[in-house]
Formats: sequence, structure tokens, C-alpha cells
Amino acid sequence: MTREEVRALLLSFPDVEDGVSYGEPSFKVRGKFFTWMRPALDDSIVVHLDNRDERNLLIEMDPATFHFTDHYRDHAIVLARIATVDPVWLKAALAKRWLRVAPKRLVQQHPRLTGTGSSA
Repeated sequence: MTREEVRALLLSFPDVEDGVSYGEPSFKVRGKFFTWMRPALDDSIVVHLDNRDERNLLIEMDPATFHFTDHYRDHAIVLARIATVDPVWLKAALAKRWLRVAPKRLVQQHPRLTGTGSSA
């Protein structure tokens, strides 16, 4: 993927807006933090996971794509290199994150993201 493709994917989620945090591209859902890109860290995107075991498994399975820094050691976060991340995996991971941070009323308006509506 390219940065532009990742940005387009992020902005495809309802009410996501882009901005800048600490000098790097960041994204929010109605003012709540969604994620950010880290160009200085191997041109990666920050992906929030369910737990650190999931992160460790991803890194073990594909160390060319997934990594983390000491800053993220105690968090269920993995850095995914934009150039090699699987777009289908990234979309699914970002959808899970969107469902966690989006206001409940907004989530209810988009059942396709919850798996309860059509996939259109």
C-alpha cells in the first residue's frame, strides 16, 4: 500500500477526519483519537490490537511488516509497515478500532461495520 491508499482507507470510515499529532498524520472519529501514521518509524501505521499476545504473533509471523518500539512495549499496539501490510487485514483491524472509538449512536448508524448489516 501507499500512504495515500492508507489515508483513503482511514477516511472511508464514517466521520473520520485527518489532522496532525506530534508532527505526524493522525486521524480522529468525531474528536476521539482513531490512529496515526508514523513516517519516521519505517513508514508505518499504528494499529491497536486486542492484546500484546496478538502483537507478538503478528511480529513472529511477519517481521518484515510488523514491529514495535520500546514506546509501545506495554501497549496492545503494533506498527505495520505501510508498503507491506495486507490491505484486507488492515481494513479489518481498523474497523475493530473504529467500532471501539466511535460514539455508540454513530456505530448504530453503520451496521455494515458491526457485521449485523449488509456488506455493501
